[in-house]
Amino acid sequence: MTTVNITKEYATMLDQQNKLKKYREEFYVQPGVIYFDGNSLGLLSKRAETTLLELLDSWKNFGIDGWLSGDHPWFYLSEKLGKMHEAIVGAKSGEVIVTGSTTSNLHQLVATFYKPEGKKTKILADELNFPSDIYALKSQLELQGFDPAEHLVQVKSRDGHTLAEEDIIAAMTDEIALIVLPSVLYRSGQILDMERLTAEAHKRGILIGFDLCHSVGSIPHALHDWDVDFAFWCTYKHLNGGPGSVGGLYVNEKHLGRAPGLAGWFSSKKEKQFDMEHTLTAAADASAFQVGTPHVLSLAPLIGSLSMFEETGMEAIREQSLALTDYFMTLIDEELSEYGFVMTNPHDEKSRGAHVFLVHEEAARICKALKEHNVIPDFRAPNGIRLAPVALYNTFEEVWEVVQVLKKIMKEELYKKFENKREVVA
Repeated sequence: MTTVNITKEYATMLDQQNKLKKYREEFYVQPGVIYFDGNSLGLLSKRAETTLLELLDSWKNFGIDGWLSGDHPWFYLSEKLGKMHEAIVGAKSGEVIVTGSTTSNLHQLVATFYKPEGKKTKILADELNFPSDIYALKSQLELQGFDPAEHLVQVKSRDGHTLAEEDIIAAMTDEIALIVLPSVLYRSGQILDMERLTAEAHKRGILIGFDLCHSVGSIPHALHDWDVDFAFWCTYKHLNGGPGSVGGLYVNEKHLGRAPGLAGWFSSKKEKQFDMEHTLTAAADASAFQVGTPHVLSLAPLIGSLSMFEETGMEAIREQSLALTDYFMTLIDEELSEYGFVMTNPHDEKSRGAHVFLVHEEAARICKALKEHNVIPDFRAPNGIRLAPVALYNTFEEVWEVVQVLKKIMKEELYKKFENKREVVA
């Protein structure tokens, strides 16, 4: 039988071997606080702060000339950040634009790619997806005159936590016009095989896209090589772009030149935009899927934040993330087995995202007790606790500490002083 080293000294040794350890100093980690909620909102980095202040200065110093002046001209900022995303999501040049939000980009992409015809009128999704995606899909169906109760097909989960890819494939019938799925399930952290699902969809003549909110910046992607039709994501989780930072979208080059479903001023070809013509000359790349003016001050932190991903590469981040969650799961099994936690995230590395998901009937109270002990978790209704040790700024020693705090909370029943009810923002 293998002996598991559960000492703090072992965790310290692992931290000394961490190839990314220097990046922790780049972030504003609050003293005495263990932040394990980076899969909801990443921490502020000094580089992100710097580039935000640089863009603020460009407004101060240039006024309207900031559109074309300074180190980061605003007119081309969304395209600049799109290029910085290419290696992160595995895209070719021109396939990515940073614009909008997760949900507004989903609306744009569905309005562009959902073309019901004949019996192919349905959209395929799943029952575990984040609610915002489902709201958007239902509203897009209603705009086309279809009843979502009949035309939105949601693949069922066999266990309430994960999806069987065989079930998804079986649901790809000749009535499906479009598929929208998460790359990583936001609760359990299960990674779906995007390459396999894309190939199966295309065999049946169905377009497919993915919500990358919980995978971008935490796992490598190869969207172009996998032939994914489209994707969309937020940038405030693992990419550390800040609250409300601008989202991103990907469109495979084979679809570039298609008219955007939701056109606007910034859909224009740059050279034509200020001609003020009432006939749109759309950009030839993913820029065409912009709608309105770039949110410059919400784009600004990403310039600094993404520079770290350019330096490290996604493979190194993934390697460290897996090491952290492997260690975390080992300690949970060794130290918390008697306290009623059920770990529902996948254990195998191919299927596991960047967080651990614990189910417990007292989850809301336990999260409040964790916060009282300066550990920042993430509660997910009705009974889930997400804990995300982030590769760029969390440590093995912090993982060890979190397990010790959980053990203390459960052993001494410290959670019982709290109401088992979530806050307004969970």
